[in-house]
Amino acid sequence: MSNIVAIVGRPNVGKSTLFNRLTGERSAIVDPTSGVTRDRHYGKSDWNGLPFSVIDTGGLVVDSDDIFEGEIHRQVALAIEEADVIVFMLDVKEGLTMLDEEIGLMLRKIKKPVVLVVNKVDTNDRIADAGEFYKLGFGQVFTISSINGAGTGEFLDELVNFFKPEVKEDEPDLPKIAVVGRPNAGKSSLVNVLLGTERNIVTPLAGTTRDSIYTRFNGFGFDMLLVDTAGLRKKQKVTEDIEFYSTLRAIRAIENSDVCLLLIDAELGIGAQDMHILNIIEKNHKGVVIVVNKWDLIEKETKTHLAFEAEIKEKIAPFVDVPIVFASALTKQRIHKTLETAISVYKSRTQKIPTSKLNELLLPLVTMSPPPSVKGKFPKIKYIQQLPLHYPAFAFFCSHSQYVKDTYKRFMENKLRELFNLSGVPIEIYFREK
Repeated sequence: MSNIVAIVGRPNVGKSTLFNRLTGERSAIVDPTSGVTRDRHYGKSDWNGLPFSVIDTGGLVVDSDDIFEGEIHRQVALAIEEADVIVFMLDVKEGLTMLDEEIGLMLRKIKKPVVLVVNKVDTNDRIADAGEFYKLGFGQVFTISSINGAGTGEFLDELVNFFKPEVKEDEPDLPKIAVVGRPNAGKSSLVNVLLGTERNIVTPLAGTTRDSIYTRFNGFGFDMLLVDTAGLRKKQKVTEDIEFYSTLRAIRAIENSDVCLLLIDAELGIGAQDMHILNIIEKNHKGVVIVVNKWDLIEKETKTHLAFEAEIKEKIAPFVDVPIVFASALTKQRIHKTLETAISVYKSRTQKIPTSKLNELLLPLVTMSPPPSVKGKFPKIKYIQQLPLHYPAFAFFCSHSQYVKDTYKRFMENKLRELFNLSGVPIEIYFREK
């Protein structure tokens, strides 16, 4: 599991721009208007081979009467609580403000490493101006320009020094299954049904990381580790912002898992937070089974489940090759089917496909439907190989690889899924020069 980094600071200092630079995405809205980041953004990054997760928080305003600002403050507090390292971001153009000092005071009270970063330093004059931020007492001040990337290398070198190494402990080599979903989707009920079946075969085990608990489930022909998630462990301090908190807990659970059971409340349907959690699962390359829970509460006609399934697939497109199970933790309907599907996805995700088999089945398809020409260039695929990663990834070695379009990449992904049963498994395809 990777370390979690939270970027905090007052509004409009460039947190979202840095987030976009670290994650290589444009998902965080960048706008000069103060307080534009209303929803928290989550992304993946790495530096010198060390992966980490990034949370982009809203701008902190201390002692504001504004209800929205109060909401941001609570969410930032939760992000800080979950993070391993805090990046405290400031703006050299506006200099050290009273609000910066108040935020600094708040951060000094927490027992977590804080890396102080001064943004918008794109001239030598501004490097000198950044000196005043040493007053905050966080040690070295890192000057960067998150727009053009200047100074980010030195800052990241320091950041990763604070990362805690993964501590591997003795544990069975079993599938790790996380039960995730928005609040009240029935996560606790499902886990309790599983663990309540035969108490004597449940053994608590220390996790591979400092913060997780695995519980072994061994019954009905299954042997697996259930990963602790939001429904299993509640913190008394959290009285508000439960949705944001559950997403943070889900990040931990997802990163520790092999396969995620994404529980959706049948009465509410698939919503924005479900989509957000699915996006986190995809980014982490974990297997997924969508479990429509509380199905016993739905009035049904002949094709009710087909209509529900079609609605889900429409919303999760283009990653539609995901198994969907209609279940009820309360009545124990299709609980066995849920676990059976999770193990099937686990096996698909961990399969190693011989290079000979890949080429035997895919190269004839490539010959029949080669990549279209671009600017007079004809990409020619020579051979295909699975990469030695912890999730399914494939390299297509070819000429003129830069001219292979995304549409052809999706075509080959669909063929891989058809041929090798990769349902519920996010995969990566790379076209490389031979």
